[in-house]
Amino acid sequence: MAEIALHVMTPEERALRRKRITRETLTTVFFHVACIFIAFWMVLPFYWSVLSSFRPKDEISSFYISWFPNVLTLENYNRVFSEIDFFRLLRNSLFTSLTGLFTNLFFGTLAAYSFAKLRFKGHKIVFNIMLISMMIPGVITLIPTFLVIVKFPLVGGNNIIGQGGNGFYDSHAAVILPGAIGVYGIFFMRQFFVSLSDEFGESARVDGASEIRIFLQIYVPMVLPGLLTLGIFTFQSGWNNFMWPNIVLISEHVKLLTQAFGRFRSPQLTEFGPLMALSTLMILPIIIIFIFAQKYFIKGISVGGIKG
Repeated sequence: MAEIALHVMTPEERALRRKRITRETLTTVFFHVACIFIAFWMVLPFYWSVLSSFRPKDEISSFYISWFPNVLTLENYNRVFSEIDFFRLLRNSLFTSLTGLFTNLFFGTLAAYSFAKLRFKGHKIVFNIMLISMMIPGVITLIPTFLVIVKFPLVGGNNIIGQGGNGFYDSHAAVILPGAIGVYGIFFMRQFFVSLSDEFGESARVDGASEIRIFLQIYVPMVLPGLLTLGIFTFQSGWNNFMWPNIVLISEHVKLLTQAFGRFRSPQLTEFGPLMALSTLMILPIIIIFIFAQKYFIKGISVGGIKG
């Protein structure tokens, strides 16, 4: 019967093992403490904003910092609902944000699939030009975009050469069209399509499937996490859009919710209570969407970040 040799640890080996375990434990503790510290400082502004939305005016303007309110009031929320047409602005913001969401997902995914799975002449050149355009700051294209919106032919009273009217100016189309499709969305979704095997499409083509059927029934279900992640990004961008709507929307019936912040702010006075209440109400849809889609969001970020 073969003898089984048991290794008996020497005192030096036991000491090294204890040191290694201690070092790993300290590293883990330090990591978790650092994460808690960072999370605390990231949540703190949001906590202060929500807290201020329930504070009375005199407590907000007080020099004494209180992390817990002495008095809770709904006065700030009452002012939001009484001084602005909240639900009309909410409806307009939802319309522009959701429309931009669907156009970006549809056209962006189609373009991404074309660049990833279809081989047409010059596709690499076109894709590289699109990537270069991502480096151009948005403020540089602000005036050209505005001129295109105002001078668009045969719209808003304009003639065939874009004169005589206002084009898409002061309409929701002026907000939707410039962001109907984004280069980032194309690049983001292309990462997912590139990671999928071409054999799926080739097998379907052999069976006689059309290209649009291959796209919709085979590849799109595989990139669902990416679609949901891009949808969150796109909706958040449209929902928080502030500068551009203030440039192209002037009529009360087409204004968005972000433009309502100007109602509580002037060069002479900033009313922080109603501003914080409106900010809290605006962030609720983003939080709700993230709660229900966070699993796909995290998966989409991880896959989209490592696949090339």
